[in-house]
Amino acid sequence: MPRVARRPLAPFLAAVLRAVLLVAALAAALPALPAEKILASRVWPAQEYTRVTLESAHPLRYHFFFVSDPERLVLDLEGAELDPELKALPQKVGGDDPYIKSVRVGVNRPNVLRVVFDLRTEVKPSVFPLAPAGDYKYRLVLDLYPAKPSDPLLALVQPRPDPIAEMASAPVLVDPAAPASGDDREREALPVLKLAPPALADGAGAEGRPPEASRAAPAPSPPKVERLVIVAIDAGHGGEDSGARGKDGICEKNVTLAIARRLKARIDREPNMRGVLIRDGDYFIPLAERVAKARRMKADLFVSIHADAWVRPDARGTSVFALSERGATSTAARLLADRENQSDLIGGVNLEGKDPVLARTLLDLSLTATINDSLKLGKAVLSELGDVNELHRGRVEQAGFAVLKAPDIPSILVETAFISNPEEEKRLKDAAYQDRVAGAIVGGIERYLAQNPPLARNRVASN
Repeated sequence: MPRVARRPLAPFLAAVLRAVLLVAALAAALPALPAEKILASRVWPAQEYTRVTLESAHPLRYHFFFVSDPERLVLDLEGAELDPELKALPQKVGGDDPYIKSVRVGVNRPNVLRVVFDLRTEVKPSVFPLAPAGDYKYRLVLDLYPAKPSDPLLALVQPRPDPIAEMASAPVLVDPAAPASGDDREREALPVLKLAPPALADGAGAEGRPPEASRAAPAPSPPKVERLVIVAIDAGHGGEDSGARGKDGICEKNVTLAIARRLKARIDREPNMRGVLIRDGDYFIPLAERVAKARRMKADLFVSIHADAWVRPDARGTSVFALSERGATSTAARLLADRENQSDLIGGVNLEGKDPVLARTLLDLSLTATINDSLKLGKAVLSELGDVNELHRGRVEQAGFAVLKAPDIPSILVETAFISNPEEEKRLKDAAYQDRVAGAIVGGIERYLAQNPPLARNRVASN
């Protein structure tokens, strides 16, 4: 049998060694990828849910999982830098956060940072990335929802709080955690809104309000209502979505919340009415969820509070809008609706797993009868607001506002004044003006109910 010639082993091993050394040399010659910096980290706590956002110049690579006993949410960030902004995240979690107890940040293994959220209770997380929108770059969002959401109707059977005590808080009008956009010095000297108690009666010491103004427009007689009327009050924007900003740095989201709280206090003083806040804090709620929440609360009416803005600082006045099925009644109304409908992009909505047919149905459902009732409600409210501020237009306008698309609830959107107008911006942060706006809206609601009493149903609560 012939012998097979064998190649010497040493030359083969030498060739393999040379190849390995060549690959190592090429890898060493390539520049190392820079670690991704965290440009900003923000925490938005609320009873409904807590949101954490990490902002970066490029998309973050991430992985998350749960650890039980005790409850923890673990987030691993690949290729991220342990920079001062990320190190500061634990200090941004307040002791009153309903879902996060504490946060720990550190290096888990080479090229991987680990963020551990120690939880107070079991949560249902939603973790998703967002593309750049508005003033924000790429964001990684962690929404921590309660595993067992509370029933929103329970708020209606709780004892009614004293509206005077409710007004004792003093929320900041400017978002201290807003993304950097230009001059950070603008945030250092931002005004703070001091909420004065609402007037108990017209002319009874309302700050800055002349007595003759109180007598000029007497409140209509209370409507004859056989059951509790529930008014859903929607403070526009919130959280990541600050809305428009005035020249002095006033944020629309804080103005709308201040007025919404005053409106609730006014409504709760009526014997057969109860106001429920769609948003009662500085956090974001998607537009469709605002509609859905109002429907879960069995609301009879829906009032969305906003503060208008325009490219020209001389634009002024108060406006009221209703939904339109056939296009906007003016170019300005269409542009305003387009801007307001972009809140979901800026605030940040997780679109994964959503049924597109269901989402489209929610937005497209609108009944002619409901829109007609919305126009009646808007006309009554606009008439009352004309005694508080100059009207931008003398009629209720219509456009395709997503937040007004409840198919069975008369809904209006009130632009209380132009925050882009320096003179009206001063009014918007004034306690007396806010209270007068709230009083006018209540007067319009009462005027509407006097002519359009709600249908009978089981009484939920009376006090």
